[in-house]
This record gives sequence, C-alpha cells and structure tokens, in this order.
Amino acid sequence: MFDQKTIEHFSTLETPFYYYDMKLLKKTLDAYTKELKKYDFHAHYALKANANDRILDLMKEYGLGADCVSGNEVSLALRSGFDPGDVVFAGVGKSDKEIETALNGGIFSFNCESIPEIEVINEIACRLGKRASVSLRINPDIDAHTHKYITTGKSKNKFGISHWMFDDIISTLRGCQNLDFAGLHFHVGSQITDLNVFKMLALRVNEISKAFIDKGMYPKNINLGGGLGIDYADPDTNPVPDFKTYFSIIDKNLLREPGQSVHFEPGRALIAQCGSLISRVLYVKIGKGRKFAILDAGMNDLIRPALYQASHKIDNLTSSGKQKRYDVVGPVCESSDTFGSNILLPETGRGDLMAIRSAGAYGQVMAMKYNQRDLAPEIYSE
Repeated sequence: MFDQKTIEHFSTLETPFYYYDMKLLKKTLDAYTKELKKYDFHAHYALKANANDRILDLMKEYGLGADCVSGNEVSLALRSGFDPGDVVFAGVGKSDKEIETALNGGIFSFNCESIPEIEVINEIACRLGKRASVSLRINPDIDAHTHKYITTGKSKNKFGISHWMFDDIISTLRGCQNLDFAGLHFHVGSQITDLNVFKMLALRVNEISKAFIDKGMYPKNINLGGGLGIDYADPDTNPVPDFKTYFSIIDKNLLREPGQSVHFEPGRALIAQCGSLISRVLYVKIGKGRKFAILDAGMNDLIRPALYQASHKIDNLTSSGKQKRYDVVGPVCESSDTFGSNILLPETGRGDLMAIRSAGAYGQVMAMKYNQRDLAPEIYSE
C-alpha cells in the first residue's frame, strides 16, 4: 500500500496522523456503486464511520445519501450538501432538539425504534406544522456472528421493534396525523463476514414485509442497513470487499413488491481499508519474556483494539531487519492501550514508522483527548 516515496514523505511529518489513500477509496466506491446501479438499489453512507469533509464530499460525488445517528450528523450532512431527500436519521434515543433539526431539514425518513419515539415525533411535527416520514426499524432476531458490542439484531438488543409489538405499532401509526409510513428498516450488526447472515436477513424481511402488507401497511421502502465486513488480517490481498456476491445474495433472496425501493447504509465496507494510523516508535522496552514497541499513538487515537478487542494488521514501514515478536502498545496510562500482542515484525527500534492498517472506519471519528493528548490530524494521498 505504501510506496517508498510515500514513506519518505511520512518521515518528514510529525506523528501520529491518519493517512487516507483516496485512490483506493475511489476504487472501492467504483466497485460498490457499479453493483448498486445494476440492481437499482439506493445507498446512504453512514457518517458514524468517518465524517471528514473530504470523505463526505467524495461520498456525495458518487451519488450516495447520508445515514445519520445524531442531530449533529443530520446538520453536518445538510451543511455538506447532501440532498435532504437522501438523508435518513436512525438511533434509539433521538432528543426533541434532534427531531426538530431533522424535521426542519426536510429529511427523507426517521428510522423509528419504539412507540414512545413515534408519538414524540408526531407531537413535534404537529407543533411545527410539518409532516414526518417514518420507517420502522424492525428487530429480526438474527445472530450476525460478530462481536457482542456491534450485534444489533437479536431480541435481547436495545435496537428495533420486535414482532410481538407490530399490532400496537400499526395502531399507533394510524393514530398519528402528522406521520407518513415510509417503510421498514433493518440492521443486524457490523463487521459481518458470514454472507449467509444476509441471506437469512433477506428471507426474514420477506416474511415481515408481507405481515405488514397483510395488515394494510405497505412499505414503499425496504432498508437493509449495512454491516458487511472487511479483511482486517490481510488488507493488501483483499482491499475491496466482495460487493458482487453480497448484492447478488440480496437480489436472489429479497422479494420486491411493485413500487418498492431497496436501500442500504454502508460505512466500514467503503472507508475502512483506505485509512491507516501512522505512528513512530518511541522506545523498545524489554519485559519479562517479551519486547514492547511503544508508539506515540495510543488508544485515544484508535480505540477499537481496547473497546472491541479488534485486531489490525501492523506494518513497520522503515525496517527490513530480522523478524522478531513485539507487543505493540501506546503511551496512554491504561493496560488496555495495546494494539497487538506477540506481533511478528522486522527488528524494530526507536524512530521506526509504523502503520496500523484498516483504520479508516471508526478510527479518527472515535478519537478523544484522554490524558489531554492532541488529536491526530489527517493527510490525504491526493
């Protein structure tokens, strides 16, 4: 991924920083939108994955809408020039202020998760003299076979509306004078690598869609969310996810009624592989039976390993020495500030440049100033 000229440029810069390979991002978006157009599907980019201005501009350039999970994300999407008619607003806990922001922005749909939320949106819409388009986020009770913190489609999760609530939800919607029923929304989790999960989701959606149609509620839009995983272990061999197989599975198994449109909310699958966290080795410390490569980047810059026990490929960009094993850690005063244990790397020393790969999604956007550390800036290949 990194040629010698790029590495030499890195050596002139203060670390840590995030580096984004825009050529790879465009290649990924080319592959994704090609399949999207083949089936006349629609997509809303998940801002929570990465909300940098340059990234959002490119998503918009490729014709994607915006998937937002906070009022501030809705405001950012609108300021960034996304068509309000392509903005969806999800989240289990929308505040009154956030609902007002979205209503005043004229967004495409609220993805609603409970009866109280539906009632509050109706009340606020009535007060503002507006109509709200709402989709129902359904909990399909499907195991996404991913980390428990990013599984969202099981009955025990806080997300979505379960099947036993359908009659009450429909009754509530029919009593809300300022709401329009837009369709059904689903999202079962993130970093899903077992594509059979998406087949199960499509089949379950068929059952649920029919149940609503039978009750006189026609879902004009079916939103299958996101969740397609990437290859964290070998990003160079598999830099672009298998969108062709993914969409083919959806197309073969999802029944579409006349006039229905199908929507997706991609995030990680589009942006993760193009981003790397670049850091320098501060010290190599000899411990009992192990060596610690201590970086100037920490868990405040990339929290995924500490929060999700996530594994990122780590490359030493400036050494070609004999392979040795290291625990790659950061400077933050937490034992969880570890990027990888027992990692095989070329012999590593002070000043070596390290790349923590596949960090374009849920990396910089989740950074914080813990220990009063500076936020790592970003640079782009273009």
